[in-house]
Amino acid sequence: MLRSWVGPTVLLCIYGFCSMMRPSEPFLTDYLTGPYKNLTTKQVTRQVLPICVYSNLFLLIPVFLVTDILRYKPVIVLQALNYILAFLLFIFSSGVVLTQCALFIYSMGTAADVAYYSYIYSVVHPQYYQRVTSYARGAVLLGYAVGAMLGQLLVSLGGVSIYWLNVITLGSLCVALLAALLLPMPQRSLVLGGTQNDNGPFEEVVSSSCGSWVVWWLRKGMRTGRGEMRALKRLVVDCKECYSSMAVLFFCVWSAMGKCGYHQITGYVQLLWASKQPQYNFTEYNGGVEAVATLSGAAASIAVGHVALDWSVWGELVLGVFTALTAGVLYLMDLTNSIWICYGCYGLFKTIYMALITICTFQIAQGLSRERYALVFGANSFVGMALQSLLTAIVVNTKSLVPLISFPGQFLVYASYFAAMVVLFLIRGVYTLLQSRLMDLTSGMTLKQREKTYSTATTPSQNREQTDAKDTQPPVLQLFMSKECNICI
Repeated sequence: MLRSWVGPTVLLCIYGFCSMMRPSEPFLTDYLTGPYKNLTTKQVTRQVLPICVYSNLFLLIPVFLVTDILRYKPVIVLQALNYILAFLLFIFSSGVVLTQCALFIYSMGTAADVAYYSYIYSVVHPQYYQRVTSYARGAVLLGYAVGAMLGQLLVSLGGVSIYWLNVITLGSLCVALLAALLLPMPQRSLVLGGTQNDNGPFEEVVSSSCGSWVVWWLRKGMRTGRGEMRALKRLVVDCKECYSSMAVLFFCVWSAMGKCGYHQITGYVQLLWASKQPQYNFTEYNGGVEAVATLSGAAASIAVGHVALDWSVWGELVLGVFTALTAGVLYLMDLTNSIWICYGCYGLFKTIYMALITICTFQIAQGLSRERYALVFGANSFVGMALQSLLTAIVVNTKSLVPLISFPGQFLVYASYFAAMVVLFLIRGVYTLLQSRLMDLTSGMTLKQREKTYSTATTPSQNREQTDAKDTQPPVLQLFMSKECNICI
């Protein structure tokens, strides 16, 4: 029985690395439009890729609720099975319908990411939360970067076909499934609360026996749902209290809108690259670009966590300024005919996004008064998915707009989308800065003194208070507040 934090953490990191080590993913569009699938660019753009968007919208909330009820591990195992089935369909099936089925099954797996990021906190002691968070996040990012770089090296240097990249991906997912099956079964919930044995020691909440699944499920079925319903009602009340703060609300707005634009860009960027690359004597570097962009984004996210700035004053203005840079980068990607400029702009876009979403995340976390960050994060993700579905329906699937918004002209729309965000957050940022300046003048404190006060280290007694408060914070809150893991995917 794995009782310490080391065993579950190692197994979860192996799962995270192997499940994200997918050499074929940066070349998915080429695989679908190539000789193996023979789909047209129009079919991929308007019939295949939108399936992921719509599926994620409808699966996100049900999976979030079921994940907590089933105690995370079964959902992680189901996620691995979904990924394996999806890539089996990618390898052996053909036609638009079966490809759509593969992407729907793949979306079921991506919707279950919440189980991966929540599982470890239900089987380790709170004193290890910060450490295991950095490991879990790092394993995912490292797996994605290694997979992208491996795919690039195999294609560029080894002459390996994309078909075999899918086979390698399938093998990596099988290893991930094995790691998921070996994970200990947790028996306490992070959202609904409670354990199977509330009076027992912490170590007794974990069991790696497959037979304990059945015993646990029968005992759970004999319980009433009153406690869980009360917990859900408290979640709703706390969520309303959080969104009542205008400062937190605007960071939530950027989080939702930013995720919408980010996933839309990353979902269709391979089609943009295909339209910009030379037709003859050109080697694609999709995998290398994805690997470099992921690592630079991770570095930017960590760097933001160490910047001594009063984000409650400057945060919204920083969002507006760097979102303007993002809009400019997307405009350039649409207008240029150089694939190399497209590659560079994409890397810059992904780096800026990861830094800005990190700012939003820890500002939202700091604005919460109680341990209900998970619901707010889920709500922001759901709103982002809803916006992405609406944007996809208008830009990609609206027949009346097809002649007007032909690919790659879609990126002009996405750039305009971010430009609209710029107007909103520049106005809000200037307003917040002026309001803070007026408050400082009335209190006799200059802006420079305010920054100095903010960046000054706290006293030892304050440090002890903050440490004690951190130990009582919810796992998901600590996930986004720790400087070592301010990386949001």
